[in-house]
Amino acid sequence: MTAAHGSSEAPKQRIVIVGAGFGGLNAAKGLAGLDIDLTIIDQHNYHLFQPLLYQVATAALSPADIAAPIRGILRYQKNATVLLGKVTGIDLGKRTVQLGDEAIPYDTLIIATGARHSYFGHNEWERVASGLKTIDDATAMRRSILLAFERAENTSDEAERRRLLTFVIIGGGPTGVELAGAIAELARAALARDFRRIDPKTARIILVEAGSRVLATFPEKLSAIAERSLRKLGVELYVGRPVTHIDADGAVVGNERIESRTLIWAAGVTASPAACWLGAQCDRSGRVIVDLELTVSSYPEVFVIGDTAHAEGKAGPLPGVAPVAKQQGAYVAQVIAARISGREPPGPFRYRNYGNLATIGRREAVADLGWAQLWGRAGWLLWSIAHIYFMIGFRRRILVAVEWFWSYLTYQRGARLITDMPAPGA
Repeated sequence: MTAAHGSSEAPKQRIVIVGAGFGGLNAAKGLAGLDIDLTIIDQHNYHLFQPLLYQVATAALSPADIAAPIRGILRYQKNATVLLGKVTGIDLGKRTVQLGDEAIPYDTLIIATGARHSYFGHNEWERVASGLKTIDDATAMRRSILLAFERAENTSDEAERRRLLTFVIIGGGPTGVELAGAIAELARAALARDFRRIDPKTARIILVEAGSRVLATFPEKLSAIAERSLRKLGVELYVGRPVTHIDADGAVVGNERIESRTLIWAAGVTASPAACWLGAQCDRSGRVIVDLELTVSSYPEVFVIGDTAHAEGKAGPLPGVAPVAKQQGAYVAQVIAARISGREPPGPFRYRNYGNLATIGRREAVADLGWAQLWGRAGWLLWSIAHIYFMIGFRRRILVAVEWFWSYLTYQRGARLITDMPAPGA
């Protein structure tokens, strides 16, 4: 019928988003009202609320409390198609994304593939020092932590028992600080009365930071408050002492060897392989250097956002944190909508920093809001409200709030499950 009248319907814009983290999901939601073909590709079928991964790793929350199926989130977005798979390359000339044996065509591409662990050239350390980026990482870490107490209960070798009850966290940023505080409370409160041959309260929790202070991106006052709070929980701080060696029996910090069976890596990240896919210029962390509109040089149809992008802010490169990714995703959606409608696009991307938060245990936190600083109970209350507010779905907000309230009253951890047990002797 259309051909008979000598006209044809214009093809819809094909927009592909690689990665359904904070940046990719926000971009997808921002494109909801457009008459486009939107494809979201991710190697997992869920969106993960990464800021609370450490609570899964320390048995405070279950994985389902902080993750939601991508298809469920976008079920009512009619222009969106979700594909599960791992992207292996991008052909900029043909404008295709390689997904297994299939080439997915695009007119506009958004890359939001996040970051992975960086061991600063010592990739062999990854075998014995676990990081925390995925649900699998978190459940493996939870298993390692809980198994350490179980094995300490079973052994009659006092040296091995001390080794098992020593936990070393490498990296004094928010993740390291939050893990150290959570493990200290797990040992000194939740597990305190559960064992007969060991006293979990004697566990050593050691936080190692190569720099001059923990939480280096926070003001010095808040950093000092965080250090005091950690020491009050019994955490030992090794500040200004880099790790020079790691093996299955422990780590060398400065000139001191610390015997430990549980080593946790929270010291650095590197971007996904997006820069290699694009053949684009990148920084030392592998992040693609983008322009003021978050596009790749010479390819205005390719956007890179979140932890994958090196974008300049007022005070230098923007950090790889969730608020940056969320704002970039929303901004890119605005730019694309403006291009499609023929409107003037918004100006260059500007990040609005609403503050930095880090918690230390169940009732202490520090918050840098720029115009104000909070700590102690007030900081913890703000941290709790902010994290519950930004979670996906009303049900998860309620579940997490109830879990935290119960933990606050009872000191108990509701997810102390050891799953996927290693083979004997492993």
